[in-house]
Amino acid sequence: MGMEKVLTKMVGIENSQNIDVYLKHGGYQALPKALKMTPDALIQMMKDSGVRGRGGAGFPTGMKWSFLPKDNPKPRYLLCNADESEPGTFKDRVLMEDDPHQVIEGLAISSFAIQSHTCYIYIRGEYVKGAKILNKAIQEAYDKGYLGKNILGSGFDLDITVHRGAGAYICGEETGLIESLEGKRGWPRIKPPFPAVYGVFGCPTIVNNVETLVTPVHIINRGVQWWKDNEPKLYCMSGHLNRPGTYEAKMGTNLLDLINEYCGGIRHGRKLKAVIPGGSSVPVLRAEECNVAMDFDALAKVGSALGSAGCMVMDETTCMVNALWNLLKFYAHESCGQCTPCREGTHWLEMILGRIETGRGRMEDLDLMLETANNIAGRTICPLGDAAAWPVAGLPDRNKGNDLNGQSFVNKFREEFEYHITNKKCMVTIPHEWN
Repeated sequence: MGMEKVLTKMVGIENSQNIDVYLKHGGYQALPKALKMTPDALIQMMKDSGVRGRGGAGFPTGMKWSFLPKDNPKPRYLLCNADESEPGTFKDRVLMEDDPHQVIEGLAISSFAIQSHTCYIYIRGEYVKGAKILNKAIQEAYDKGYLGKNILGSGFDLDITVHRGAGAYICGEETGLIESLEGKRGWPRIKPPFPAVYGVFGCPTIVNNVETLVTPVHIINRGVQWWKDNEPKLYCMSGHLNRPGTYEAKMGTNLLDLINEYCGGIRHGRKLKAVIPGGSSVPVLRAEECNVAMDFDALAKVGSALGSAGCMVMDETTCMVNALWNLLKFYAHESCGQCTPCREGTHWLEMILGRIETGRGRMEDLDLMLETANNIAGRTICPLGDAAAWPVAGLPDRNKGNDLNGQSFVNKFREEFEYHITNKKCMVTIPHEWN
């Protein structure tokens, strides 16, 4: 709890969106340092820091940047993925609305590193306030010489444009985002080729999320070793908590500490039942599995994932059948329909869960759900199919030919699903209403 705020330093400061306030608090000090480095040195710095993407996939950022082909004469693009539509995730909104100049400085540094002179911020359509704040901040940055031609006399040019999405979850996937930015339907592309080779407008492109792209600011200001020793991370804490919200803590903070110390514990003094630790697409943890560090490796060891660090906390009054049904309604609605396993499978899962929840389920439905999830995962162009399958049946298991390991809602809370089917009602102590 006593950790110095780095990513959220400006949150709570009056007029924190104003460039003069940002400068007064040490802003735009990293950019001139970056402009004196070579692009290759910046990419190596990101590799050395160990930063991994914070939008969900967790791919090493410096390595991703290094995939840009050096012999391609086409212009390069940086796309800032601010679509942030994973349920339970709202950290990038804080950065954009409370500290837009930190975002802009990060984009300028990242653009210089990959030698891109055009950057788009693809922002979720519902984030109207964030888009307005960013546009105002971008104009301020142009006026002060931090964007535009010959930035700070370096000879480097950069233009940033804010592009509002239309509210589709699928456009948070990098190639769906690219298609949407090009003015087309947001259908994900088959990879390869990957965006680093063939991205927006057919040019080499890097897509990273907002939180990922502000990290170079602090790595430059404080050094690689400081970053590795203190890596700050934003966690989105929602659900049955006394103090839900976005919290900054060190990467690897224990999940129970986030719940009890940062968020004031479970509401009404009730017991913890389960947590989805990384946005709705990752496998759920039972309460006894929640004594775990919130980082990529530790969560992988317990069969889940850090994902977008969107922690959805459920207390003992939660019906797990209803909770999973709610998730599957979302994925069935948001499937773009391009791939048959996702288009058909998500609706089948939603339908099966609906009949279990409403007292019409059959015991064989449980294995049918696991089988359906297995026939979705790994068989679609983009990860939306996986995102729908993993909460049902867990992560792929290499020892089982990449079949899902079965360790999520259906098997971890199988007794609740069976109770629903046998007794045609919910077993939680406080009944919920039928949907």
